[in-house]
This record gives sequence, C-alpha cells and structure tokens, in this order.
Amino acid sequence: MRRAKARANLGPGDGAILIENNFKEIASYVALAIEAAAVFVVAFGALQALSGVLVLIFRRAADEMQGREIWLKFATWILLALEFALAADIVRTAVAPTWDDISKLAVIAAIRTMLNYFLAKDIAEFDQARESGGNRPSS
Repeated sequence: MRRAKARANLGPGDGAILIENNFKEIASYVALAIEAAAVFVVAFGALQALSGVLVLIFRRAADEMQGREIWLKFATWILLALEFALAADIVRTAVAPTWDDISKLAVIAAIRTMLNYFLAKDIAEFDQARESGGNRPSS
C-alpha cells in the first residue's frame, strides 16, 4: 500500500531513478555472491594445499617437484578466485559507474591481470619442468 502511494507521487524521471537504484541493489547482491564464491575457491585451494603438505610431511619423502605440484594446484585455485573477484568488481561497476568507479576498476583489473600473467607463466614453466623429468627449462 505504501509503495503504491510512493509510486503514485513519482515525478518525471523518478521512475528511472527507482529502477536504477533497484538494479544497483540487485547487482550488489550478485557481486557479493560472486565474491563469496571467490572466498570459497581460495579456502578450498588452501585446504587442498595444506592437506598435500601434511601428507608430504608424514611420508617424509618430499622433494622439490612434489612441493611445486602442491603450489601449482594452489596457484590454479588462486587464479580462479582472481577471475571471480574481477567479475564481482565488473558487476558492481556495471550500473551507472562514475569516473572514480571506472578508474578504480581499471587499477584493480591491471593489478589482477599482472598477477594472473605471472602466475600463469610460473605454471607453464612448472609444466615444462615436470614434462622434462624435473629439469628446469633453460631460458
């Protein structure tokens, strides 16, 4: 009843503002859900890495390649979480962004892209080392 009265009193352009505000609220919930997924992915990867380390400690047969294998799996989960986090930032900024929002998103995207690039490069180098029997690739 109250909403019906409030809508009846809307002036020209107020409906668009109301829709934009509702859309912003929905987008913030979607972004929050995506960020929660990123946290879950990192937590899962950390638990997986920790369990791998504990197994190696109890076996007492750890070598560098096994440690790098654990790191590789964890780095892969981190990369996935970075993609989720960037997606959440894009969703949050998609609705009527200000120049401040756009500049923050650009900086965040640049930092995450650099992290993503270097992690992916390390993963590729490790894959080459694993395929060559543990020898590090020559640069």
